[in-house]
Amino acid sequence: MTHLTKNFARPEKNEEVVTFGSLDPSVQELLTAAFQVRQRAYVPYSGFKVGAAFRAKDGGQIFSGCNVENAAFTPCSCAERTAVTKAVSEGATEFSAGAVLAYEPDVFTTPCGVCRQFIREFANEDIPIYVAQAFDARISEKKDVLQSEDPVLCTSIFNLLPSSFHTYRK
Repeated sequence: MTHLTKNFARPEKNEEVVTFGSLDPSVQELLTAAFQVRQRAYVPYSGFKVGAAFRAKDGGQIFSGCNVENAAFTPCSCAERTAVTKAVSEGATEFSAGAVLAYEPDVFTTPCGVCRQFIREFANEDIPIYVAQAFDARISEKKDVLQSEDPVLCTSIFNLLPSSFHTYRK
């Protein structure tokens, strides 16, 4: 009966926390794009800004998005879904990496369950997801928004959503 689980999403890499400065420049670029778009978040109700960015597998183009709230709450759009939807609308449906930035003291803010499933829809293989904290005070202080020693959670969509549902279409 083990054949029933052979197609389950199994993470290819363990989660780890590294410093921003130790990351490849292409990952730093992705995290910076997520930080920049986060500044445009429309969050009049929660005040909780989130930015996300995904790099297309073909061509390497970065698609970014921020969260957009609504007074009715249900029709809100998370940053991750905004970025992926933007990419799909431009013809990109496969990604090599994603990044998410928000700020909550002493914790990384990972994608919500709906966003995890949404990202999984476009991940036929495990893709890395980088999660960092955004320190808004650095903008007014004219400092680098992401600094070399800042911690970054290196995870993946299969770590965030193991044994996930997928249609396994060919």
